[in-house]
Amino acid sequence: MKTLILEKPGILRAIDTAPPDEPDSNSALVRVHRVGVCGTDIHAFHGRQPFFTYPRILGHELGVEIVKVGPNERGLKAGDRCAVEPYINCGKCIACRRGKTNCCENLSVLGIHRDGGMREFIVVPTHKLHPSSSLTMDQLALVETLGIGAHAVERAHLHRGETALVIGAGPIGLAVIQFAQVAKVRLIVVDISEERLKFCREKMGVRHTINTTYDLPTVVREMNHGELPTVVFDATGNAKSMNAAFELPAHGGRLVFVGLFQGDVTFNDPNFHKRELSLLATRNALAFDFEKIIALVETGQVDTRSWITHYAKLSEVPAQFESWTRPETGVLKAMIEVV
Repeated sequence: MKTLILEKPGILRAIDTAPPDEPDSNSALVRVHRVGVCGTDIHAFHGRQPFFTYPRILGHELGVEIVKVGPNERGLKAGDRCAVEPYINCGKCIACRRGKTNCCENLSVLGIHRDGGMREFIVVPTHKLHPSSSLTMDQLALVETLGIGAHAVERAHLHRGETALVIGAGPIGLAVIQFAQVAKVRLIVVDISEERLKFCREKMGVRHTINTTYDLPTVVREMNHGELPTVVFDATGNAKSMNAAFELPAHGGRLVFVGLFQGDVTFNDPNFHKRELSLLATRNALAFDFEKIIALVETGQVDTRSWITHYAKLSEVPAQFESWTRPETGVLKAMIEVV
């Protein structure tokens, strides 16, 4: 079968591989139709992705069709179209036992810790498949990206009417924005790309945007009636931004790190304590998030049709992938058409 493999940083090749083994009683064989390209994939391409080894088949944002599945309690059947929850958890550790499968002690994520979906077929545990009879394959492939934002917003416990600042308007930041809007908060979005901020204003209806990182606390206060926001989401995965983000939440506020980088985050402890800040990490998403997202997209409450800016067939990706990593090419979300 046709497969893309990242042999080492910067070297992505199209090869033929053997088809996967037959699924067991707890798994399904699925045909991959769409693969969304994520910041994780780009970091891996550049050799900057934590928890990563080479060679690796990338791809964890998947829209798939079930080819073969045995009897199962969920009623899944051949032909069902599904989003894939790519976080394979052990079910036994303390996190899993408490329902936090997204941060399992032994977590293995498709396309990161084990081979993912940039290939024609893959075997997936049936409980990691989330069906929809109406969503397109493009929409299904975007559910995982949306899940990162949905889970981050869930972690933040947003209250209607409070002000939330989102730093970074890439796909993950957009996902945070999408669900912050569902929560009915006042939004301010920061990015250094005017093109991305224009997208936020014109396509997502964000009224307040900032294109600067210079003296950001002052600029944010000027936009927010002299006050700092009660919630700050940093979706940049940038060390400088994440370290500086501690200056942005109001007293008693929350700081949520959605992105991550390979390194240490440092902050001034007296400043952290005097504000009594809550610092939250957020990782992946839960099955509940996937089900909620699919329902919101099906009912039109969440619309991501304008997110996909670039398409390529599987065989075209090795020649195009590097260009997708450059900001000047204007990629918001690239989508790979496998079938």
